Amino acid sequence: MVSASSSSSSSSSSWSSSSPPGSGSSEPPGPAPGGQSLRRIVAASLVGTTIEWYDFFLYGSAAALVFNKLFFPDSDPLVGTLLAFLTYAVGFAARPVGALVFGHYGDRVGRKKLLVISLLMMGGATFAIGLLPTHATVGAFAPVLLTTLRLVQGFALGGEWGGAVLLVSEHGDPRRRGFWASWPQTGAPAGQLLATGVLAALTALLSDGAFESWGWRIPFLLSGLLVVVGLWVRLAVDESPVFREARARAEARKERDRAAGADTAEELPLLAVLRHHWRDVLVAMGARMAENISFYVLTAFLLVYLTDHLDLSKQTGLNAVLIASAIHFTVIPLWGALSDRVGRRPVYLLGAVGVGVWIFPFFALLDTGSFGLILLAVTVGLVLHGAMYAPQAAFFAELFATRMRYSGASIGAQFSSVAAGAPAPLIATALLAEFDGSALVSVYVIAAALLTVVALACAKETRDRDLATVGEPDAAAAGAAGPMPAAGGPGSAGSSGSAAEGARQPVEP
Repeated sequence: MVSASSSSSSSSSSWSSSSPPGSGSSEPPGPAPGGQSLRRIVAASLVGTTIEWYDFFLYGSAAALVFNKLFFPDSDPLVGTLLAFLTYAVGFAARPVGALVFGHYGDRVGRKKLLVISLLMMGGATFAIGLLPTHATVGAFAPVLLTTLRLVQGFALGGEWGGAVLLVSEHGDPRRRGFWASWPQTGAPAGQLLATGVLAALTALLSDGAFESWGWRIPFLLSGLLVVVGLWVRLAVDESPVFREARARAEARKERDRAAGADTAEELPLLAVLRHHWRDVLVAMGARMAENISFYVLTAFLLVYLTDHLDLSKQTGLNAVLIASAIHFTVIPLWGALSDRVGRRPVYLLGAVGVGVWIFPFFALLDTGSFGLILLAVTVGLVLHGAMYAPQAAFFAELFATRMRYSGASIGAQFSSVAAGAPAPLIATALLAEFDGSALVSVYVIAAALLTVVALACAKETRDRDLATVGEPDAAAAGAAGPMPAAGGPGSAGSSGSAAEGARQPVEP
């Protein structure tokens, strides 16, 4: 990381590095939103992320259940599933591109506008999938269309996550940031719950023939209605106050530069992230490895393992994921609240170590074929996953300065998805096909957990950082001179609460 002392002299090119008005400013700038306002902001982020994840997970479940037959009918069933998961992975490949584009404009024009665009793109692509012709109708053109729409989904989701969690993180009470920022994270299990619930209901009500013929389209078409609800809620919220203050400082600095005849161009958010926060990006990427891989093994690959390897019904896997997702939704805010008390890293580490230890018992319970034990296996796995996922939003937001926060958080989160979540069902399915067992799949998850533990060991605790001043040269200098109260708690703006730690915070040019 770049220290304040080494970087403050080069601060002229970055709009967020200008000093905040006054001294010892607290977070968020200006009057904090009231409880009702904050709840509305949380609801807007939660509704949006739920819809986005509903769309994304719906595709994954459909890929495991019917897409192999509808779009790749000439292949062996397991090979067809691999090809369906390949189109599933393509969506992950588009997520880093979405992170770059949405992050850039989110750091330039604001969080809210980009969140509306991402919701429209994701919902439109999902609705269109529900109208697609299958291989029986248009031949090889069908998987091409499916893959194209999957790319649009991935691009939109790559920009959605960063904006949603930042909108809450930058509005909320800093003393409870972990709790409030964890609510957009519940959009993942809520979307999983909604997608799995709709599919479970349809498979229970329809025959296999009817579901494969037309029933699978219904949940995709329902996305159109959900998007209308999401837009209605999301358009009613205000822009982040932390972003507005940073932007105001930028405009004031530009005016001063012009008056002094030293007009300088802004540094692009992406370049600023790679120059000054590259270690933080690597920490975020490493932290996501266990979280991302374990989740898709516990949910998407689970369906393949139960149906193709154990010859159990689709309903068994869907019902287990359905119930476990409801519990997952409930525990995420609890883990977030715990991270406000003990820190982001301890809670995250608990989850990473937990999934690594649990993965062998997980498959042993699945192999019994007992629904109760299968449910226990998935539930414990997702509860441990929640210990990573809950503090992730606040943790990633606290790593980056406002000027580049959307870009930094999105890049760290989404670039890792290419190496983690994208190939996870593919790798797990290939290992199952090659070795006819779960042992190497378990080793795969354990390796991911070890990578996350290493990343967290290289990170500093961020719980007490002030989002309005983290990365600000003047704030870091103030921390070096003496203790500076962080918003919502004692100590400096740095992670340890000490003056020296305040000086060690990453700063922008």
